[in-house]
Amino acid sequence: MARLRAPDGCPWDLEQDHQSIAECLVDECSELLETIDTLDMDHMREELGDVLLQVVFHSQLAKESEHFDFEAVANEVNEKLVRRHPHVFGGKALETSDQVLHQWDAIKALEKQDRPASVFKDLPPALPALMFAVDIFKQIEKKDLPTGESIDRESIETMAVSLDEETAGALLFEIAAACRGKGIDPESALRRYARRVRDETEALASQPAN
Repeated sequence: MARLRAPDGCPWDLEQDHQSIAECLVDECSELLETIDTLDMDHMREELGDVLLQVVFHSQLAKESEHFDFEAVANEVNEKLVRRHPHVFGGKALETSDQVLHQWDAIKALEKQDRPASVFKDLPPALPALMFAVDIFKQIEKKDLPTGESIDRESIETMAVSLDEETAGALLFEIAAACRGKGIDPESALRRYARRVRDETEALASQPAN
């Protein structure tokens, strides 16, 4: 990548910046997810390489502007893994996944304690709407947060009893197709509704106890 970005390198690569290649990362992640869904291991290897290339590209751009380099990226994630796994790299033994996740969240909270408080963990603003909605509801369940009229939890629990992967896929596909027929962007619609659920829950959770 450094060679491609050299003065006598590739004209296209030389024109790029962080913003111009951001869409490439989204595309490559989407292609990787498809190979994961189908367990296509040969193509998964290829797509993992393409995602890694995006990390290398952004790291090279950052190195050129003297912010950080690829080695710094690798070192930081290595330090984070060690820091958030004291049960492996330290003396505190844990026996279950639930204990690990609880400890992970506690350590992460300490790392981010200087940020404004929120009942929800930090969520990437560009998170796909479906993942965003799932993460919002996961936090609601995990912390047993109060919810407003935007969520019918009894209906959700009833639906979950008989739901399987194929049925869920069919329902989501039908909703997406119906949205197209009505000229609705399902991604935007779900994101806005998930934000409404989040904001209502935040408001209820921040009210003083009687």
